[in-house]
Amino acid sequence: MTPEKLLVYYRGIAPQEWIENALQGAKSSGEVQQATAMYLAQRDAKAALRWIIANSSNYNINKDFITVGGASAGAITTIALGISNQEDFKDEISIIDDPTLSKTNLNESYVVRSMVYFWGSNIKLDVFEAVYELNQYDRYDASDPELFMGHGTAQDLVTPYEEALKLQEIYNSLGIYNKLVTLLLPNGNPAGHGAWNAVVDGKGLSELTFDFLVERQNLVLE
Repeated sequence: MTPEKLLVYYRGIAPQEWIENALQGAKSSGEVQQATAMYLAQRDAKAALRWIIANSSNYNINKDFITVGGASAGAITTIALGISNQEDFKDEISIIDDPTLSKTNLNESYVVRSMVYFWGSNIKLDVFEAVYELNQYDRYDASDPELFMGHGTAQDLVTPYEEALKLQEIYNSLGIYNKLVTLLLPNGNPAGHGAWNAVVDGKGLSELTFDFLVERQNLVLE
């Protein structure tokens, strides 16, 4: 499919600027599709969070303790969900081009209290900044959610350990509490991608995450 046809094909699905940026570095239409999916996933995640807020009373949800998290692509979506502004990944396409937007609780807003990130990356925010010629501090600020990261150092990682270090550096510069644990496999080897069996000081990922959220959100357990 030619670049011109791709721009027409994705009209109302992703912003023209986003597709044009993807076309610049793509070696195939598949790579353009992957870049487009990054935008769509974020748009859907934000709509889902607005739905949760809109329906919080129906499901007895406390809106003051929202945590988002994920691994790999889920971690990438998590970072962009917690850090980006409310209008980002939403207002780049109008309701005229995307009529479904009108059904996504546009009047709702949310506050993310904590983020949980496993072997992820901040590539989506990097792309957003590149597309719209923004500085990273146009998105990161001192009010951003606290962050728990688990990342291994194996050489075959799709998302390098340096990505976690970059996020930690940004967070430290803004004075936001964050914790990075370097993951190991049960045999003591460095953990790689998808290391759900990783341990740190005898604790697995679920326990490490639980402890972080209980401590940092001052949760009272019953």
